[in-house]
Order: sequence, then structure tokens, then C-alpha cells
Amino acid sequence: MTEIRFYHLTRMPLERALPALLERALGAGMRSVVIAGSEERVEALNQLLWTYEERSFLPHGSKRDGRPERQPVWLTTEDENPNGATCLVLTDGAVSGRVGEYRRCLDLFDGQDPAAVEAARGRWKTWKDAGHELSYWQQDDSGRWQQKA
Repeated sequence: MTEIRFYHLTRMPLERALPALLERALGAGMRSVVIAGSEERVEALNQLLWTYEERSFLPHGSKRDGRPERQPVWLTTEDENPNGATCLVLTDGAVSGRVGEYRRCLDLFDGQDPAAVEAARGRWKTWKDAGHELSYWQQDDSGRWQQKA
């Protein structure tokens, strides 16, 4: 079964949380697929991963860049895995019918949006019923992730 981690974004936006989580996945030897809610969001994330920190960047690409097999991080709106990823990252309420094909799934949702929180609860129930290993992470006052469940 897939290890699914829910990240409740309460103290920082996706644009700050995503690069750090992708760095950890890459550091653990995992390639990642990030599913976003729109092509505009994919493009924004594409730019973000080049510029989020002055001294580093995350190697990544999208359909516009091509060559997915060469990209450790693939940004998309599709439920696909063209780079052989073992980590799936869901943003913007994206869902995947292929969660069980990954070693790990990160579900990032906006804690300030009641509809996003309710949708995340629904995904939790669905994936728990399917037998996946679930954990819930929330930011503490210092911005660090703490496992709550």
C-alpha cells in the first residue's frame, strides 16, 4: 500500500511548502510527479522551482519542456507518471486514480479554505478504506511540520 501524507497548509502557502517537500523527496532518492489544478498553475510552479531560493533550484520540467524521463520532478495537470516517479504530489484539490502505483503520496491542501479541508477529509476516508497508510501533518508556530495523526 501507498504511504499517504496529508499536509494541512495553515502557516505558509503552497509556494513555500512545495519546494521544501520536493527537496526532501529528491534527497530520499524519489522522483516526483506534481499534479496541479490548471496549466496556469503548472507554469507558475515551473517558474517558482527555478527561483524559490537564490542559491538553489529543483530540477524539473513540464509538458512545455518535454523529455519527462530526464526530469526528477514532473509538473502536470494530468494523472500521469511519465518520469517513473515513486512520489505523487497532489495540489489544488487534484485527485489521482493511480495513488496505489506510488510508494508515497503527498496531499497538500489549503487550511484556510473550508471546501479544500472538507475535500481532504473525503480523500482521507476513501484512502483509509482502501487500506493505505495515512498520516496527517500540520505546521507548528515555527513553521515546522508536526505529525498529528
